[in-house]
Amino acid sequence: MLEIVMVLYTVYTLIRVYISVMQIGYISKEKNSEAILMSEERFRVAGEYAIKKERISIVSTIVDYIMFVWWITSGFVWLTSILQISNSILDSVIFLFGFIGINFIVGLPFEIYQTFELDREYGFSKITPKLFIIDKLKAVAIFIVLGGTIFAILSWIVINISNWWIWGFILLFSIAILVNLIYPTIIAPIFNKFSPMKEGELKSSIEDMMKKVGLKSDGIFIMDASKRDNRLNAYFGGLGKSKRVVLFDTLLEKLSNRELLAVLGHELGHFSHKDIWKNIIMMGVLLFLAFFILGNLPQELFFDMGVEPNAGVVIAMMMLLLPLISFIFTPIMSFVSRHNEYNADKFGSKMGGERNLVSALIKLVDENKSFPKSHPLFIFFYYTHPPVLERLKELGYNEEKIKEMTKPIKKDGIFVFLKEE
Repeated sequence: MLEIVMVLYTVYTLIRVYISVMQIGYISKEKNSEAILMSEERFRVAGEYAIKKERISIVSTIVDYIMFVWWITSGFVWLTSILQISNSILDSVIFLFGFIGINFIVGLPFEIYQTFELDREYGFSKITPKLFIIDKLKAVAIFIVLGGTIFAILSWIVINISNWWIWGFILLFSIAILVNLIYPTIIAPIFNKFSPMKEGELKSSIEDMMKKVGLKSDGIFIMDASKRDNRLNAYFGGLGKSKRVVLFDTLLEKLSNRELLAVLGHELGHFSHKDIWKNIIMMGVLLFLAFFILGNLPQELFFDMGVEPNAGVVIAMMMLLLPLISFIFTPIMSFVSRHNEYNADKFGSKMGGERNLVSALIKLVDENKSFPKSHPLFIFFYYTHPPVLERLKELGYNEEKIKEMTKPIKKDGIFVFLKEE
C-alpha cells in the first residue's frame, strides 16, 4: 500500500513540475513577442517575474516531495518516538504541532526569498524584517490557540467515534464557515489597520451601488496594504452582518473613481450571483470527498510506515495527502470560478460602465506586473480568473481595439486612455 501512495504522489509531483516547465517555456517565448496591455519594457519585466516565480514553485514542489518521502519513510517514526505522552489527545496535538512546525521551517526560506528578494526586486514588497517577524509571531499565536483547539476536538473524534471522518468533516466545514464570518472583523484587523472611508462622492456612489443589489454591509473600509505591498486589490469579505467592503489604499491611488466603481461592480456581481455560497458549497463537496477518501485509508498503510494509526498520525497523513486529492479537483473548481468571473465582469460593466471596467483591468495588469499570457495547461489547472485578454474579448475588446484605446508612455509604462467615457 505504501508503494501505491508513493507512486501516486510521485505522479502528482511530476505533473506539477511539467506544468510549470511548460509555463516557463511558453512565457520565455511570448515575453519577446509584441507587447500587449503594457509597454514593451514592462511586458518583458512582467514575463521575467512570472518565470522567476515559477522556478521557485518548481524548487518548492521538489522540496515538498522530499519532505513527503521523509515523513512516510522515517519522519513519522522519528516524531512518534520522541513523544511519550500518556494522554492520547495531548499527544496527538503535540505531534501535529511538531509536524506542522517542521514543515513551516522548511518552507520559510522560500517565503523569505519571495518577499525580500524577488518581490522587492520587482517593486512589490515593502515589508520590513521587523513587521515580517511580528506578522509571523501573530500567526503562530493564533494557530496555537485556534489550531490547538481544533486538533484536540478532531483528535477526540478520531479516537472515540467509529465513523469519525463524517464528524470530522462536519467540524472542519463548520469552522471554515465560522472563519469566513469572523475574518473581516476579528482576524484581519490583527494584521492590518482598517479605516472607515470618509464621507464623499465616492462613498455615496459605492453605497448606491450596494443598495441596488441589496447588499447590507458592516461598512466601507480602507486597508493599509501599502505598508507591506504595492499590489492593487479590493474585496467583499465576511458573511451575514459581518460583510464589509475593503479597498486597498494602493487601489485608491492608482484607479480613478469611475474605474474603482466598475471594479466594485464586478465584486457586487459575485454577491448578486451568490458566488460566495457557490464556492462554499464546492469547498464543502471537496472537503467531504477528501475526508471520505483519506478517512478510510487502510491500516496497512500505517503499519508499512512503521507507526500505529493513532489520531495524530492519521490527521497528519490526511494533511500530507490533501494536496493530491485537491489537485484532482482543481481543474473543475477553476473552470467554475472562471465562468463566475465572466458573469461578474458582465455585471460590473453594466454597473460601472464597460469602458471603465476595461481600463481598470488593464491598469490592474500593468500595476501588478501580471503577464497577460499563459500556457493553456497552466490556465486549465490554476487560473481561477480567466486570462485578462479573454476577459477583455468577452467585453467586446479584441487586441486591435485595446491598442487603439491605449497609448504607452515609455518613461514608466503607464497607460493614458485616449478617450474617456
